[in-house]
Amino acid sequence: MTFEEGASVRPYSKLWTLGAVAGLATLVLAALVLPKSFRLTAFSDVIQCLLLLSGTLSLLPHALRSRGRMRLFWALITLGMAFWFFYQLLWTYIEVWLRRDVPDLFVGDIVLFLHIVPLMAALALRPHAPQDEYAARLGMLDFALLLVWWFYLYVLIVLPWQYAVADEIAYSKNLNSVYLAEKVAFLIALAIAWAGSRGGWRFFYANLFGASVVYAASSYLANWAISRNNYYSGSLYDIPLAVSMAWITLIGLWTGDHQPQANPRKATAPGVWLARLGIIAAFSLPLFGGWALCDTAAPAPIRSFRLVLTLAAALVMGIMVFARQRLLDRELLHLLKHSHDSFANLKRLQAQITESEKLASIGQLVGGAAHELNNPITAMLGYSDLLLSTSLSAEQSALATNIRQQVRRTKSLVASLLSFAKPGLAIKGPVDLNTLVRTAVKISQPQWQTLQIEVRLELAPDLPPANADSNQLLQVCLQVLGDALHTANRGNHGALALTTQCAGTNLILKISEVGSEPSASRTLQRTDPDLEPLEPHGGVGLTACQAILHEHQGRILCEKQENGSNTISVELAISSPLPEKLPVPLTPQLRQSQPFA
Repeated sequence: MTFEEGASVRPYSKLWTLGAVAGLATLVLAALVLPKSFRLTAFSDVIQCLLLLSGTLSLLPHALRSRGRMRLFWALITLGMAFWFFYQLLWTYIEVWLRRDVPDLFVGDIVLFLHIVPLMAALALRPHAPQDEYAARLGMLDFALLLVWWFYLYVLIVLPWQYAVADEIAYSKNLNSVYLAEKVAFLIALAIAWAGSRGGWRFFYANLFGASVVYAASSYLANWAISRNNYYSGSLYDIPLAVSMAWITLIGLWTGDHQPQANPRKATAPGVWLARLGIIAAFSLPLFGGWALCDTAAPAPIRSFRLVLTLAAALVMGIMVFARQRLLDRELLHLLKHSHDSFANLKRLQAQITESEKLASIGQLVGGAAHELNNPITAMLGYSDLLLSTSLSAEQSALATNIRQQVRRTKSLVASLLSFAKPGLAIKGPVDLNTLVRTAVKISQPQWQTLQIEVRLELAPDLPPANADSNQLLQVCLQVLGDALHTANRGNHGALALTTQCAGTNLILKISEVGSEPSASRTLQRTDPDLEPLEPHGGVGLTACQAILHEHQGRILCEKQENGSNTISVELAISSPLPEKLPVPLTPQLRQSQPFA
């Protein structure tokens, strides 16, 4: 994104830019026309304050619009400019309001030194490069270590000549040296960020680098003029400084809100170097302590001050290094646990794939065996029907009927095996669920009569049709009803209740186990608030039913009861949306609740 693309965000950018350029132009004109005087000094200081205020305010909307790491980046950039503005405001207060020269031992110089610190912290965030939360936190901790070192360096070299032993020449020399080192370090970091970015970020860093170079050159030029007694506030030596101030306004106004665009592979190298620099800074403290002891040219109070300061800085930076190591150890333990979990999941997935291959082979074997079993079963079924058509005694007829029931059950099991091994394509259409339930109960009548279990039907009238394959859905009803009959027989339940109902866009068939005699102790209530999917403990037949219902966007659920019995629910999707509500008839229709005869 270029500056022109970011301009559409704020329509007033052109007017604001013209104001900044006009202020710079008037400053140049005043330096050329007005002689050295209080009026020129006041005019120059006020214009510079306005330019810095304009630059600070132009960056503030970026911090307000951004989120997360991007907001912190723009907030630090704005804070650095605010420090610079505050320093210029102090300078203006002394020269314009108090009408005095700024003292050589000026306490506000620390503000000028610290205004670059937030800018360097913003660069450490690397907003142009993708980073995870851990890398950002670790990078900020590394940079905090460097910030403490920079502050220590300023207090070690500059402040002793201001408070311990007042010396204007030593103070100015040391201040210029430390400030120059800070500006060079900032320019190097800015150049690295410029080289590692692209798109709109590259353009942003290029302009910030240009403004910083002009600012550094203006400081050198002003010091050179001061050494020759040619400098005064408002002179031409202040023009490069004012240019850098106005440039900040242009950067804030014409820069859009960018997103990370750098190559993620390059994001780790600066983080590694930042950590190395932090460690080097921590190990440099003993060297500075030795220098403080061996510097015999410095007065004794300064050497004592520097030694105590170095010990305090070593304690603070040691705590920060310990905290960084703790953070790193915790992250490494997290990665190790994640690796163990991933390896366990991989082994589990490999075992599942092996089991799937085994099941596929078993399915092919079952399909072939089921086809071979169909022929003798069909013959047995025919012979049993032929046997029943002959004249038999009552006992022989009962035995022949049992044979036919078991053969039919075996044939149903083989059909389930075939459906499980090689499920065919379902031919779906509108199906009446109540009709299928009655058919399934009728077909399984010999089974539940033999087990002496009563079957009760509670079918809701006027159910909408289900969108299903009638043959496959009948197979599901037969299988679920057969399993429920055997479960009821083992649990000594004397009856089964088959209920159908419509719930939203689903049709529900419930098969509940009830006692042979109704009583309050057998009232059906749920103890588990959630329905659980029914496990395929009923064999291949129930597994095939689950596969059929999955194809029909349905499911089988098992509901636990207070008395230990189960309620099996089969859910199906209706064929079409429910029709509009009809007027309530004068004679209400009651649900059918009667034993199946």
